[in-house]
Amino acid sequence: MQLANNYQPFIADFHIHSKYSHATSKYMDIAALTLWGQLKGITLMGTGDFTHPLWQKELSKNLQEAEPGLWMANSALQDQIKHQLYDSCLGRQRFILSAEVSTIFKRGSRCYRTHSIILAPSFVEVEKISKRLGSIGNIVSDGRPILGCDVKDIVKIVLDASSDCMIIPAHVWTPWYGLLGSKSGFDSVNECFQELTEYIYAVETGLSSNFAMNAQLSELDRFALLCNSDAHSVQKLGREANIMATELSYQGVIGALRRNNPDELRAGIEFFPERGKYYADGHRKCNVCMLPEQTIKQKGICSVCNKAVTIGVLHRVQQLADRTESQARSFIRKSLKIVPLLDILSFHLQVAETSKKVQKLYHCLLQSIGPEFYILLEAPIEQIAACATVDIAASIKKMRASGIEVQPGFDGMYGKIIL
Repeated sequence: MQLANNYQPFIADFHIHSKYSHATSKYMDIAALTLWGQLKGITLMGTGDFTHPLWQKELSKNLQEAEPGLWMANSALQDQIKHQLYDSCLGRQRFILSAEVSTIFKRGSRCYRTHSIILAPSFVEVEKISKRLGSIGNIVSDGRPILGCDVKDIVKIVLDASSDCMIIPAHVWTPWYGLLGSKSGFDSVNECFQELTEYIYAVETGLSSNFAMNAQLSELDRFALLCNSDAHSVQKLGREANIMATELSYQGVIGALRRNNPDELRAGIEFFPERGKYYADGHRKCNVCMLPEQTIKQKGICSVCNKAVTIGVLHRVQQLADRTESQARSFIRKSLKIVPLLDILSFHLQVAETSKKVQKLYHCLLQSIGPEFYILLEAPIEQIAACATVDIAASIKKMRASGIEVQPGFDGMYGKIIL
């Protein structure tokens, strides 16, 4: 498919983590990311965690510049992984230098917690940003450092390094660490960034919201809405991603985010939001899940332990919305909804996605048909049925039509798909 601007579409995932982040797989290194980026069909992904000194050292050692401001694994690493890469999945795989920082701060009498993604064009800016952040707090103990400073100070530090850098509020609806979250967030982007709001060009929707939900808040119209995986293991890469059509360069990508042009930001590839850990309201310890109308009826109290429930993303969107669902329809960005292939195989084979049975079939499909995104979004259903089963092919067809049922996630518990 060739687009009006003549650039070939590609898939981008800007938010991932390295092996130096807490609760992240030890296999999240450049070799594995390069291999799995191609197995998934992801052309561009963030490096994650560039503020961490050891990861920064690995990045500078193992990456070489491919296009201006974009990077690729060096020839030694390419040779290391080529025997693991199927011919059917061979493709371009690039990195953009990225990091995530956590900020905890007070304004007035209230405490706020936010997470932010940082993008940088070169290691010069990476070193400047890391040095400044290192003077504020500990950037060594975690790939995603926790800093006791106002998020506005992070914006100033990032832009002082270079006006070409970008800062993107991460998973904005997450209760505790989202900019608009119910527990420790603000009620608007402008309230958070104030006079610096003009330097914020994009926000990340997070796994528990979708474009339709974000369209209910008119303030978000001016921002590019990004879908990213926030992956902590290679298998989770691309569980959300973006379809872009731009020049493959740092300036091409950043320019597209700043322009927020649908010819360049073609679509989001979205998790079914009900599967997200914070979609519904509830109380995990008591296994109580509630939709907003139930929570309102219960006055926000758990029916089992009589403590306050965690207000989820669906409820928070309704609290801040200035459009009805009907009014929002005209403002919804184009999106495609997916269930990761491993999840589909696990459901049908009735064993864990990490089992040998699931892994064998997964790799057989990749080798026979192509990258995971091609299988999920484009491959002929008959071909999938021939390589897997008729039932698996039928579920992928149903997924493409957004016909999947989901038992909602809540209070840190992922939702469950019903195929």
